[in-house]
Amino acid sequence: MTEDVAAVRWPGVARIRAWSRCHPLAADAVLAAILMVLTSVLWKSGELSPRALVFGIQLQMPLVWRRRYPLAAFGCMAVVACVQWLVSQVLGADVGLLVGLYTVAAYRELSQALLAYAVLEFGVVIAVFRWAPVSGRLSAFVALSGLATAAFVLGRNVRTRRAYLASLEDRARRAENERDQRAQLAAAAERASIAREMHDIVAHNLSVMIALADGAAFAARGRPAEAEAAARQVSSTGRQALTEMRRLLGVLRGDEQAAMRAPQPGLDQFDYLLTQVRAAGLPVSLTVQGRPFPLPPTTQLTVYRIVQEALTNVLKHADSPSGAKVLLRYDEPIVEVDVEDDGRTSSPASRRNGHGLAGMAERTAMFDGAVEAGRRPGGGWRVHTRLGDGQAVS
Repeated sequence: MTEDVAAVRWPGVARIRAWSRCHPLAADAVLAAILMVLTSVLWKSGELSPRALVFGIQLQMPLVWRRRYPLAAFGCMAVVACVQWLVSQVLGADVGLLVGLYTVAAYRELSQALLAYAVLEFGVVIAVFRWAPVSGRLSAFVALSGLATAAFVLGRNVRTRRAYLASLEDRARRAENERDQRAQLAAAAERASIAREMHDIVAHNLSVMIALADGAAFAARGRPAEAEAAARQVSSTGRQALTEMRRLLGVLRGDEQAAMRAPQPGLDQFDYLLTQVRAAGLPVSLTVQGRPFPLPPTTQLTVYRIVQEALTNVLKHADSPSGAKVLLRYDEPIVEVDVEDDGRTSSPASRRNGHGLAGMAERTAMFDGAVEAGRRPGGGWRVHTRLGDGQAVS
């Protein structure tokens, strides 16, 4: 019967057990006091001699510390019982030995419990041969051994049940910790995703705006129409950057509905992306090979961001590029992206050590893909990305 069922059927017993667990020393002192009172009552009624009363009190006093020092308490009781046997004093207080054995079995390891059980069984044998009549020795031995075995088994069962409940509590605690850790990992992954998005938005749009602003300043005097067009393009690019940043900030603020209403970039916005880069002064061509097949929005966003980051790196790091080429190759279920430029790179480490390539690698890793970036044999830089089956890896 579980403690919950016991609490429903016998609430008073459940309260006593709860108090006993909270105050073990006081509860054991009450138990010892009850046994000593019973011993005193029997002595006053003439059924016990003063010597028997002393033995009874000595047998029951160690019960006060039975849960704090189970083996020591049982040992003290066993010593008193041995002296009692030597002086041939029969006592009903010997029932305290069963309580002591139960306590050792419930609170100590199996080896110590077996030792206490063996000691009590030895006491049963010598007591039967000392006090039981010859004809009744077998029945007396069976009865007393049965009581000792019952105390031992009951104590071991209580210990096993207590260990089982402790394991359940530990498992629940570990499950709660694992749940919290998964939540923290999910939050960290979300922050990393937002950081990648923010990097792509800010780096690309600021690079385009800087290039447009430089072009507008250069053309301001001699070609005012071109300067005006460049300034308008700067304004348009800035508005787009603000819109995308508001979407990300909406996610951080918990404004999920506003964030979901804002469309994520995909392959249908490639033309606008290339137009931005061309307006910044970098000619870009797009070539599509293979038969296009439907891609999930997450895959389209990854392809878009990879091309955006690669072209941003051309604007930031390439020296006097004459143009860039974007190749999108379909081979269902594989998608490959190549971005090449012919500019001179004064510091290749600047491309390798930035956050852009790391962000590309993190994005493609979600799709079981890989990124290769490095110098081209004929000069310039090449970024090659191969995505898996188009489904994000969870």
